[in-house]
Amino acid sequence: MKYSFLLVALLAMSLSSKTQTLFTYGTHKASAADFLKAYNKSNSTPAADRAKSIKDYLDLYIKSRLKIQEAYDRHYDTLPQIKQEVENLRIQISENYMTEPEFSDRLVKEAFSRKQKDIHVAHIFISFKNANNIVDTIAALHKRDEVLQALQKGTDFAKVAEQYSDDPSVKNNKGDIGYITVFTLPYEFETTIYNTPVGKYSATIRSKEGYHIFKNIDERNALGKMKAQQILFAFPPGADDVAKKKIKQTADSVYKRIIAGESFSRMATTFSNDYISAAAGGEMPDISVGQYDPIFEKQVWALTKDGAVSKPFLTNYGWHIVKRVSIKPIITDINHKVNYDVLKQHVMADSRWKASNDFIFKQLQAKSAYKKYPYDDAALWNMSDSVLDQKPMNSGWAIKATTPLFSIGDSVYNANAWVSYANTFRYKQDGTGAKPWEQVRDEWVKHEMKEYYRQHLEDFNEDFRYQMQEFKDGNLFFEIMQNEVWNKAQNDSTELKNLYEKNKSKYLWHQSADAVVFYCPDEITAKDLYSKIKINPSDWRKISEAYSDKIVIDSSRYEWERLPKPNTNIVAQKGLVMAPVINGFDNTASFAYIINYYPNAMQRSYSDAKEMLLNDYQAILENKWNEALLKKYPVKIDEQVLAEIVK
Repeated sequence: MKYSFLLVALLAMSLSSKTQTLFTYGTHKASAADFLKAYNKSNSTPAADRAKSIKDYLDLYIKSRLKIQEAYDRHYDTLPQIKQEVENLRIQISENYMTEPEFSDRLVKEAFSRKQKDIHVAHIFISFKNANNIVDTIAALHKRDEVLQALQKGTDFAKVAEQYSDDPSVKNNKGDIGYITVFTLPYEFETTIYNTPVGKYSATIRSKEGYHIFKNIDERNALGKMKAQQILFAFPPGADDVAKKKIKQTADSVYKRIIAGESFSRMATTFSNDYISAAAGGEMPDISVGQYDPIFEKQVWALTKDGAVSKPFLTNYGWHIVKRVSIKPIITDINHKVNYDVLKQHVMADSRWKASNDFIFKQLQAKSAYKKYPYDDAALWNMSDSVLDQKPMNSGWAIKATTPLFSIGDSVYNANAWVSYANTFRYKQDGTGAKPWEQVRDEWVKHEMKEYYRQHLEDFNEDFRYQMQEFKDGNLFFEIMQNEVWNKAQNDSTELKNLYEKNKSKYLWHQSADAVVFYCPDEITAKDLYSKIKINPSDWRKISEAYSDKIVIDSSRYEWERLPKPNTNIVAQKGLVMAPVINGFDNTASFAYIINYYPNAMQRSYSDAKEMLLNDYQAILENKWNEALLKKYPVKIDEQVLAEIVK
């Protein structure tokens, strides 16, 4: 018991230290909690010496807080561009905070779980519109019942789909829409499919367009994503059988050339009618399950190893030849942070993110922010009928335009606001008539509660408040640094030249080269361009013209260490074309052509040293400014609090 009490006491001390003031600057305070949040964000990996790391960062943090406070004192926060940028961010990110954090986590974990398997799906669609393109929900309902009766009798799903489904593709696929995975279909459909056992069909789902029934044909472990190249031999509009046969012959001929050793990239650039991928040597965006036509996907996923090339195969678009480049397996570790963040972004962009706002209503009610005023519902409905449907007003009802109906915080919503909302949102989305007034009223109240919560997010969500404050402070920091340091250094040519003359020996070229650096969007482009330039380096300009819409070229003098090199054993020499270096993070690539090589140190001219001079002069200006700010805002650190957070 004594040990437990001691543990609780120590924990309380630790938590208390994080809510305490870490330091003061002038009349202002900085909390340990805000400092630690900033420190942990900037130091995501554990430091070898935590105490030193925290103290070093504290010095930077204090200097930034002084500059930001100076910006506030100069009223930079009232500048129109600052206010507009802050408001723009608020609009951009507020939706991300309009759901319960725990709910968000559940959705991400659900998406992770579903991502582990692919489901082979069949679909029957019954449209609300009849053959004359007129909405007939009664006929659709009867048709749905016929479908269900046939399925309940054991009739094959494919036969029922072929007979009843209004999906135009059913003529070719008999309802088989291939494999799907998470995010392939709308969330409601996805959830129904993942909750349907293998070999079974789902309950009926109603959408805006009609009724849907799905069958889970089969399941498999998720295949992940494939990087692939494609050559498309497309059928032109109106192509007859003779033209299609010639296209097939061309596809067969190209396939034989590829098998014989021709470059797939070169063949794609020359022959493919998919002009976007053709420009990249046939390289397609990563292929996920459920992304393309089932026929196309079946052929692509049948390629069993990297480098495998499919025989020409036919889809509605024409003939295809596909080469598998690599497979990116599904990540099976739920604690993989990058994968978690990617899934969360998908969830936030998906309809499932809007599945629940109940926590908003609970929070507002818990804080007594919502208050319903006393009024008679029947009186409100009668007034609504009169105003919106021109029905006679019964005598004795006491609802006026200014009658308050409810309030949220200090905002009061009256009958006039109700009529405005009801006039717009009282009809059902499926076109089947008006909703009951009570339903419209409840939707209105929740709508206004949600908007109130959105406008007061800082009061309800600490992470949102912190992100907004961090962004605003960052903009103020940038603005005042621009005025006090960066612009002054940039515009003071006299001091820059004086600094250069006094410190010439500091501004040298070390081992360096005049070089052309080629920045390419992917490895395939880089290797293709490199192979051509290596044959005739002096003709690099003409060779590069064919890639002008994809690559970036920079020619300048570089320190040898700054040039992209495939390894450290490269022997530097004039005319050298170094092999591409691949960026493992995003598969971009770069390589360099050496025009001249300078092995020995040389004096930089003022022009060549300008970037270094600017950095040095900015440091001088900032140091002087830091000293002035410390005098204006004297800093006092609470060493006891610092010692507690360093532990």
